[in-house]
Amino acid sequence: MGFHADRLDEQLAFVGEAGRLKGVLRQTRLAGLGRRENSAEHSWHLAMMALALAEHAPEGTDIGKVSSMVLIHDLVEIDAGDLFLYASEDAQRLQEAAEEAAAARIFAILPADQAASFRRLWDEFSERRSAEARFARALDRLQPMLENLAAGGGTWQAHGITADQVLEKVKLIDEGSPSLGQYARDLAARAVAIGILRQAPDPR
Repeated sequence: MGFHADRLDEQLAFVGEAGRLKGVLRQTRLAGLGRRENSAEHSWHLAMMALALAEHAPEGTDIGKVSSMVLIHDLVEIDAGDLFLYASEDAQRLQEAAEEAAAARIFAILPADQAASFRRLWDEFSERRSAEARFARALDRLQPMLENLAAGGGTWQAHGITADQVLEKVKLIDEGSPSLGQYARDLAARAVAIGILRQAPDPR
């Protein structure tokens, strides 16, 4: 493919738009830094996890594809913002609609062929259609648990989250990587043991 100035302009416009993800704050508090994580940091961290934890992916998983997925999966938050993992079902439905609209706008900044390719990756990630998508989603679910442990409870304590709620979310990690799912369950048990994640109150 020869050089086309208009195509490059569109690609660089997308790159510039993607940079706005650095201004989107997540709920996660970063240990030792006294501030919240931004969504660009989160995406980078997931890409690093994909490289470091590749052996925990199902055999034959394309780690390059996983890395691409995790780098683009939260770009929609430029418009939609970040929603807390434990938000209500109504809030989650509203977020899904906002993210769909954001995906349509943001990926359309790219040249048409790249826009279609990026959108397919984003849809595949969202719908967990492949081993790559399921592994990417597992990493996305595990990373905040690691941050909460490092921060001495983090959002678990700030929002009164219980071990039962955390373990319900771990099911998605199991789906993408049984070994990481087991690690996540052990992590939750450790957090309970050291008092930074509480058990659900006895209903009796």
